[in-house]
Amino acid sequence: MSLKKILTDVTHKHLENSRLGVLGGSGLYSMPGLEFVQEIEVQTPYGEPSDSLRVGKLGGMEVVFLARHGRHHTFTPTDVPYRANIWALRSLGVRWILSPSAVGSLQEQIRPLDMLIPDQFIDRTHQRPLTFFGEGAVAHVTMADPFCINLSRILAETGESMMPEGRQLHRGGTYLAMEGPAFSTRAESNLYRSWGCMVIGMTNHTEARLAREAEIAYASLAMATDYDCWHPSHENVTVEMVLSNLRENAELASQIVAATAKKISQTRPSSTAHNALKHGLMTMPEKIKAKTRKKIDLFTSPYWGAFTGRS
Repeated sequence: MSLKKILTDVTHKHLENSRLGVLGGSGLYSMPGLEFVQEIEVQTPYGEPSDSLRVGKLGGMEVVFLARHGRHHTFTPTDVPYRANIWALRSLGVRWILSPSAVGSLQEQIRPLDMLIPDQFIDRTHQRPLTFFGEGAVAHVTMADPFCINLSRILAETGESMMPEGRQLHRGGTYLAMEGPAFSTRAESNLYRSWGCMVIGMTNHTEARLAREAEIAYASLAMATDYDCWHPSHENVTVEMVLSNLRENAELASQIVAATAKKISQTRPSSTAHNALKHGLMTMPEKIKAKTRKKIDLFTSPYWGAFTGRS
């Protein structure tokens, strides 16, 4: 038996009991259809998550739902406790994340109420921690393809089959991540269009980077609510416009997520994200302070062994 076959078998066995995480964005503060729900409060080394985590069954899959901004939308995009959220999901056995998220469209062909499965990012945020490492521990993970290709394909195939007439799901495109919470200026919007970006949002990039370090496969269902502010014949983006389209998108998004969960439960797709730290850990474990080792042990124990409390 080849080494590649052995490693593949080990990976699939490891994923047999793993869970799917769903990070609900603006307008999606609960998961319709989630059964046998148990609410869990998780304490993390990075503070409290955005909300309690709701664990249940969806499409035959064990799912952990977390409202990114809190169920009452109390966190701005900057203030979302991203590290606590991702750490908490991984601590509950999550190895795949689906992220339904509201975005603005930067291209004519992506109309409001369309959806897109992005495959690239450009990061324009500047006030957020983007790593679990530091404090004496260094890791470099590969981010050339920031979204999981396998998970994104399953999400796209599922979503395409469910789009109503007159609405379209687009495969691939660059997501521009801005800091927020204010929307873009017209000059910014046109700049991002000139870069070839397809949609603009405020949260997914931060989650995707942290998910990669946590060895969780990540895919986004970007839901267009508006044309940002660049479109010459479209009214400027307003909260009222966004909220109206959010409500219309949320029901369809929850249906797509449920159907995708069913497919994931059947295939349990492997991902390069699932061993992202294998060649990324740079610092020798014996050189790292105990306090730091303890914080990152959830991610590093497969490579360094479980932390015992000694530096």
